[in-house]
Amino acid sequence: MRSWSLKVRCLVGIASLVLTAIGMHFLEPSYSQNIAFAQDALDAPAVPDAPTVKQTNQLTFYFKALGYRYTVAFLFLSFVFVALIVMNLMSIRRQSIVPVELVTTFEGMLNEKRYQEAYDLAKNDESFLGKVLAAGLAKLQDGYPQAIEAMQEVGEDEAMKLEHKLNYIALIGTISPMVGLLGTVDGMVAAFQVIASRDTTPRPAELAEGISTALITTLVGLWLAIPAIAIFGIFRNLLSRYVLEVGINSERLMSRFQNVGIKKT
Repeated sequence: MRSWSLKVRCLVGIASLVLTAIGMHFLEPSYSQNIAFAQDALDAPAVPDAPTVKQTNQLTFYFKALGYRYTVAFLFLSFVFVALIVMNLMSIRRQSIVPVELVTTFEGMLNEKRYQEAYDLAKNDESFLGKVLAAGLAKLQDGYPQAIEAMQEVGEDEAMKLEHKLNYIALIGTISPMVGLLGTVDGMVAAFQVIASRDTTPRPAELAEGISTALITTLVGLWLAIPAIAIFGIFRNLLSRYVLEVGINSERLMSRFQNVGIKKT
């Protein structure tokens, strides 16, 4: 028993020594490399600390890149863009173009043959449909075709006024990238002037001002143009829909006067 336990202990000890030797064999290169790296780090001369990069605010960076001229230009375009959005939001509304209350009240008055009150209601209403109906009733004494013609003239005039207001948003969407492209060309010209004025290769920091102007102006121009084009498309579709409703409702309400002005034979 003792001999067996002694043999087992010897085998365990031998296995431990073998495993330790194998482990040292595989770990030795990494230890030697670490020691070598540490020795090199001690022998190497002291490297001065790299200059710290000065952190700047994003708004300050954009202002410096744009400069006073392009900052003023884009601020002006932004204020005009916001004002046009508010103005068109107030104009292109169902309540301003084809109010449901006017349609219901006007039709009720016509059913009760209260034509003068219906005319006064349409005349005092400032909506698109109110102006069209007032023009039609005013010309109704000359005949139904003349009333329809007057309604069409007023409708075209009012629709043109709304489209003109809306087209200014499309104009912002067209001008903004053009201003950005102008800044791009201006910045690249400034960068090339730096290269041309140096006998040696200029440092990147000397070119950064012109290149940043070229890129940031294009970026800001696109920031204005993309929402302007999208909002113009949405408003134009709404306007087309409401103008179509004005035409349908006005013709339906005035259709009961088709026999006005027709001479009976």
